[in-house]
Amino acid sequence: MRGAVKIFDEIRRRKLNIGVVGIPKTVDNDVGIIDRSFGFQTAAEMAQQAINAAHVEAESVVNGIGLVKLMGRSTGHIALHATLSSRDVDCCLIPANKFYLEGKGGLFEFLEHRLKENGHAVVVFAEGAGQDMIPRTDAQKEEKDESGNPVFLDVGSWLKSELKKWWDRDHPNELFT
Repeated sequence: MRGAVKIFDEIRRRKLNIGVVGIPKTVDNDVGIIDRSFGFQTAAEMAQQAINAAHVEAESVVNGIGLVKLMGRSTGHIALHATLSSRDVDCCLIPANKFYLEGKGGLFEFLEHRLKENGHAVVVFAEGAGQDMIPRTDAQKEEKDESGNPVFLDVGSWLKSELKKWWDRDHPNELFT
């Protein structure tokens, strides 16, 4: 909307009789006054393709876990809608819902149960999920992008690493992919 405001200010400065309409630019569909934002449906449909591919990969190996990282800094609408549209997702992690890895009710316990039950699992997560759990240096904590938003670390790489450590620790003699 900053662009629309700048255009409006310039039109006013020139005393022109031109109207300016601002259209929200969010693919997350998280603007309360509109029913759908541009690109949301397409993003959710494309996410389905990634989920389907991750499911095929996870299903094809012993104890396979498919990880699918989707857009969603603070809301996770795409991850949530793609999960609800799929029969293949076992767990969806979004920024609005805190989660933990270890202990009763943790992600590891859930995945262990799911792997025993089905032999594979698919986890979908928004890029903003779990950001508070990823270790950061002081410099990383202060880093901002061009829009002034905190720079997110790669939750997918972190989660994959944590899953591998957990499996090696708790299941040293079992294959994990």
